[in-house]
Amino acid sequence: MLLSLNLKNFVIVDRLALDFAGGLSVFTGETGAGKSIVIDALGLLLGDRAEVGMVRHGTDKAELAAEFDISDLKIAKDWLAEAELTGDDADIVNLRRTLDTQGKSKAFINGTAATLAQLKTLGEMLVDIHGQHAHQLLLRPETQRNVFDAFAGASDLASQVTADWRQWQRAQEEFDAASRNAAAFEAERERLQWQINDLTELALGDNEWVELQGEHKRLQHAASLIDGVQAALLVLSDDDENCQGWLSGATRRLQELAGYDELLNPSLELLAGVDAQLSEAVSELRRYADHLELDPSRLAEVESRLDAIWSMARKYRIEPPDRLPVVLAEWSARLDELGGGEGLARLQQAAKAAQTRYEASAAKLSALRQRHAPAFAKAVTAEMKPLALADSRFEVALTATVPSAHGLEDVDFLIAHGDAPARAMGKIVSGGELSRISLGIQVITSALSGVPTLVFDEVDVGIGGRVAEIVGRMLAGLGQKHQVLCITHLPQVAACGGQHYLVSKAKNKEGIVSHVASLDNVGRVEEIARMLGGVEITETTRRHAAELLGHV
Repeated sequence: MLLSLNLKNFVIVDRLALDFAGGLSVFTGETGAGKSIVIDALGLLLGDRAEVGMVRHGTDKAELAAEFDISDLKIAKDWLAEAELTGDDADIVNLRRTLDTQGKSKAFINGTAATLAQLKTLGEMLVDIHGQHAHQLLLRPETQRNVFDAFAGASDLASQVTADWRQWQRAQEEFDAASRNAAAFEAERERLQWQINDLTELALGDNEWVELQGEHKRLQHAASLIDGVQAALLVLSDDDENCQGWLSGATRRLQELAGYDELLNPSLELLAGVDAQLSEAVSELRRYADHLELDPSRLAEVESRLDAIWSMARKYRIEPPDRLPVVLAEWSARLDELGGGEGLARLQQAAKAAQTRYEASAAKLSALRQRHAPAFAKAVTAEMKPLALADSRFEVALTATVPSAHGLEDVDFLIAHGDAPARAMGKIVSGGELSRISLGIQVITSALSGVPTLVFDEVDVGIGGRVAEIVGRMLAGLGQKHQVLCITHLPQVAACGGQHYLVSKAKNKEGIVSHVASLDNVGRVEEIARMLGGVEITETTRRHAAELLGHV
């Protein structure tokens, strides 16, 4: 869960340090005080994209940091270990991010530089944020489908269906394109096939061209090499007067003289090294000479092979000739794309196989959706009843449709009022009803989530009175299994919080600055009284606030 949040020069916050506990924590304050800044900061720390305007005016850099306890979150520990981002304490993860006025951003996980993708991946394991416009998004077909698949435990399978669909479409498009241009397709395939046969028959090794060139030079100049090596050996060791003899004589003479003056010893040591190197050079030349011979037949073979390689390279305009093996690999890959030796038949088989994979995964997804639709409808209906929707019923309609990236059916949320038939949610519910239904769905899906920290950003919009108290109790109940942070404008919801933070803003010499303070019992009475009574707070309002806190 979230342990602490620290902000510096972020939007209208100069400095902020907050510590958090488990259960339900609520944030309240006047409209425009900056209640959503905490949510925005968490979003950035969890991988959201930054904007230049997020750096407080008059400063050059914003800094954000958060600390999470992951002692019970094995999935996050395993991910950190695999990414080599585990900190000194494996049960704690620290996230940090900086933003500057040039739009540059840096992110760190446990002190190590990280990418936004890594922040986002880790963030999805740590925090689940429900935005204040979630009820509006719920009218979108893709949102309804994703929410239901999450409840059904079908999100991974739905992703697999999408991947299988795309692979099928690519394979089908390749086959269709080849079919439309069958003559050109077959011509290209046949041309590639005989070109590949040509190069395969040549069988040029990866380094053969370079090796043949070297061997050709040696064979072509074998006589000169033999004469030159023999002449060198005569000078160095084999002639009556040779370098080794001269060096040995000079060394012996100096050794005699060294008995009179030790200062000659360094020179003798150098001469000894020269003698050793000269002997090694002579031995190496003798070994080389032993392998030198005039071989006209081998020279002819090498020249014939070089000519064959040159001819093939010129035929296909490939320069230099040692690229022939590379070109052969490229042609083979292209021929494989065109169905290899089987041509259109192979492409058709590939498309059919991809379609079969898609249909199998889509059928599994359909079965999973069918199995969980009644349970989801029943769970949402149960959550709706205490939210002043007791006469309404929630249904999930799975309508068979043409195969698509999302499966074999459309997913639609329907609402029925009383005995009337169920209709699409967007056509029958009011804004307030939609907000309450959305909240009920979020509570259900969040309760099933393994994410330890849940954030609700003014999701209680359009709710009031007795329903607001029920919503508060609902969030508090959710806080028994999760850490819940909730921004609210309802006193009934605020009264349900275990911790209460007041967000306010004031003007100083540096401009408008937002502050967040943790309230004690007295402070909570005053804040809830303000939420109940508006500008003028009377003793009656305070008593009502105290009763609300005591009742909850």
